[in-house]
Amino acid sequence: MSSKAKISKKRGGWVLKEFNTLNSAQAIDKLMQCNTSEHWCDQMEQARPFSDFANLQETADKLWKKSSEEDLLQAFDGHPEIGDVSTLREKYKNTASSAEHEQSAVNAASDKTLSALAKGNQDYKEKFGFIFIVCASGKTADEMLELLLERLPNSRERELINAGEEQRKITQIRLEKLLGSPPSLTLPQRERG
Repeated sequence: MSSKAKISKKRGGWVLKEFNTLNSAQAIDKLMQCNTSEHWCDQMEQARPFSDFANLQETADKLWKKSSEEDLLQAFDGHPEIGDVSTLREKYKNTASSAEHEQSAVNAASDKTLSALAKGNQDYKEKFGFIFIVCASGKTADEMLELLLERLPNSRERELINAGEEQRKITQIRLEKLLGSPPSLTLPQRERG
């Protein structure tokens, strides 16, 4: 069986074949866990069925690149503020499990770093009108703070582009968690002798 013929389940993720057969409301509900832009979710739902995970990824990126400012802001609103982990369970129930893992490095941060992140995010939000968006996977709280401070002097136009790209990365990670990616075809090395 080829890797395109079937997508393996990953830690509670959906098999792509099953996702393709969900009704519209169910599919949109799953997609909202990856990106809260209603327009993007509607377009992704209408683009089904996906032949394989690569097709899904390419379509997700292509549709995201066509997003309006309103779509971007709606997706950004689906995120907790960096450093404000307490809002994960309340305000962002759709993305709580994904976002909690993505911000795990913030949970281990010092109070000083968390305070600086909260202040920096407030300054960012006041300047740009939306929260600081960063693909937090693999980043420490100090690294996120450094990125926030580097981006704070930018123009709003530049930050819409930057935040949109970060949202694209986050969406791809969440799609992979939700639907799984094709199994690796790496074969074990033979013993040399």
